Amino acid sequence: MRKSSVVRKTTETEVSVSVNIDGDGRSRIATGVGFLDHMLEQVSWHSLTDLEVTAKGDLHIDAHHTTEDTGITLGQCLAQALGDRRGIRRYASIELPMDEALATCAIDLSGRPYLVWRVDFPTEKVGGLDTELFREFFQAVSQHARMTLHVSVPYGHNSHHIAEAIFKAFARAFRAAAELDPRQADRIPSTKGTLTA
Repeated sequence: MRKSSVVRKTTETEVSVSVNIDGDGRSRIATGVGFLDHMLEQVSWHSLTDLEVTAKGDLHIDAHHTTEDTGITLGQCLAQALGDRRGIRRYASIELPMDEALATCAIDLSGRPYLVWRVDFPTEKVGGLDTELFREFFQAVSQHARMTLHVSVPYGHNSHHIAEAIFKAFARAFRAAAELDPRQADRIPSTKGTLTA
């Protein structure tokens, strides 16, 4: 079982994340940011990753540090759980509709962090959360999970639908990329022989 737990403490936040990539989509989420909790529940359910997240942050200022540090900690946890990435499929992409919105997400669990973000939100907030923080969250996840992540929304006019489509697309793409490939057996899916550097 590919499991990991990470605790991150700073003067601004304290975040604890546990994952089981080979789970069945159970979650227990409490970040103090309601919409972020809802999105992380979607990630767990649609990736079939068991996910526990607790966060205490300086929400009296805003949700920036809590959202970003949750992304950092989740990314670190996923990297640890993936280990040397032996036997995984590595690549995956998906188009996911949410009513009028369409999100596309492509992932390479390459060991090389990179984010391409082509998303415009029609509103500044959704569920009380600044929509600009979604990019910060996925930047943190991609950086610390050491994955290449491309996210785009070619159309959509409801910010809630756009955000939810992105998180669900990410979950489905991650599930497929992290899946163990029986044809890979014990091989690392790279001609370089490593996906950890």
